[in-house]
Amino acid sequence: MKTNSNLGIWMDHSVANLIDINSKHKDQSIVSQFTSETKVNALNRSESLMHNKRQQMQEKYYDRIGAQILKYKHVLLFGPTNAKVELHNHLNKDSHFKNIEINMESSENITDNEQLAFVKNHFENV
Repeated sequence: MKTNSNLGIWMDHSVANLIDINSKHKDQSIVSQFTSETKVNALNRSESLMHNKRQQMQEKYYDRIGAQILKYKHVLLFGPTNAKVELHNHLNKDSHFKNIEINMESSENITDNEQLAFVKNHFENV
């Protein structure tokens, strides 16, 4: 598997935008399957079930992001929520990610163009 150099990931708890500034392909988004409808359906059964469902679906969401991260040497996680910290903690539990440099920065809700500029700026200054 060919490893690329740098990947930026703008994320919150519902979507992750993967930004590879050196790729000729369009940036990719990974969407969490835990929607408000899923939450309501699970919550109607029990609060405990809703929390378990949320945790299971977040794990799958983070695993899908992690599968993409394995292709890179240096990753920037950024976004407005603590989802980036949760992902970082999830990745730290897995030895497959020990050789990947992962940085985190806070940012606001920003447009796709601003996300691209944010990633370019970060990797130019590293």
